[in-house]
Amino acid sequence: MSTLSTPVADPTVAALLAEIQVTTDFFNRSTDCLTEEHSGFAPSPELMTVAQQVAHVARTYDWFVEALRPEGFDLDFEKLEVGVKTATSLNEARAWLERANQQAKDAFGSRTAEELAQPLPEGPVMGGQPRTALVGALVDHTAHHRGVLTVYSRLQGLTPKMPYGDM
Repeated sequence: MSTLSTPVADPTVAALLAEIQVTTDFFNRSTDCLTEEHSGFAPSPELMTVAQQVAHVARTYDWFVEALRPEGFDLDFEKLEVGVKTATSLNEARAWLERANQQAKDAFGSRTAEELAQPLPEGPVMGGQPRTALVGALVDHTAHHRGVLTVYSRLQGLTPKMPYGDM
């Protein structure tokens, strides 16, 4: 588990940072049965591979962090997929996710609760919602792909761990 680079005193911000970390922990735990040899697996050719799924999750962490800027979300989706479609290594995608997790915690942790309460610009993606809502969207998106990769694991004859810890 990675940590925040600087301590956070505000309990609202600290709760957001904990949510980012636990989301990453759940994702990693439930997908750790997948190994580098599974990198290129996809159930059908039109679907993302294992490596691409993890790279997509990492890129989306970056996208939510970028949405903290005054202009909000970048909606150039072709640009956003650069590096995702070409991902071939699960290990490299996992390293990207770990960097993205740390960057997300640093970005949210460097803001005050007041700054994070400011609304996102009006627009088609979360327009008008407080920036704190970005963490909830990150959690939902990551959970979706965690579920997809659990199915991929089962299709490979693997048994994923419970995301929430040993039961």
